[in-house]
Amino acid sequence: MRILIVEDDEMLAEAVASALRQSAHMVTRAASGDEADRSLAANEYDVVLLDLGLPRLDGFEVLRRLRQRRSRVPVIILTARDSPEDRVAGLDLGADDYLTKPFQLAELEARVRALIRRTHAHASSEIVHGPLRLDMAGRRLSCNGQPVELSARELAVVELLLLREGRVVTKQQIVDHLYGWEDISSSNAVEVFVYRLRKKLDLSGVDIKTVRGMGYLIEKGND
Repeated sequence: MRILIVEDDEMLAEAVASALRQSAHMVTRAASGDEADRSLAANEYDVVLLDLGLPRLDGFEVLRRLRQRRSRVPVIILTARDSPEDRVAGLDLGADDYLTKPFQLAELEARVRALIRRTHAHASSEIVHGPLRLDMAGRRLSCNGQPVELSARELAVVELLLLREGRVVTKQQIVDHLYGWEDISSSNAVEVFVYRLRKKLDLSGVDIKTVRGMGYLIEKGND
């Protein structure tokens, strides 16, 4: 999943980013409110982790502008403000969850997974598709009970396809999903990842179909 961390505390932001990257998420960071607002206006994310006490534009205003653009991206507020008034204000502006500092990274990751499942209408942290089983919590893919060795980005691609099972995922959506500001992205790289996945899933009978001129599709399975 592609996650934006909006946090001006460098040490905390890096700790959260490192934990999420280890779980094969693609992470982008913004250290101020105006930087976050620009990034959210120009890019798509799966989850936003938003501090409130930000320089140049506070978190409430970032959230207000985000929802005014009719964006439905899930937002978790991460803040030291723990008053009921701040919680109510954040939730009323459109936040999906509210976590006060200090917090355990494991709890934050669990809340991120819960929001992703809710967004894609999955009740469980596992996605089963024929012989494939994707454990989103453990960041593992297995086929007929046997582990499938994937790179972090291969795992991210198959996760996106399985979360949107039965729907076409465009190359641009995969590019947006995989890369942060610092990466060089291209549709050719997407083709390489899909090619590798097809080889690794060849014996599973699961087919990643190419929809010409549109993108890729994993058809709905009979689970």
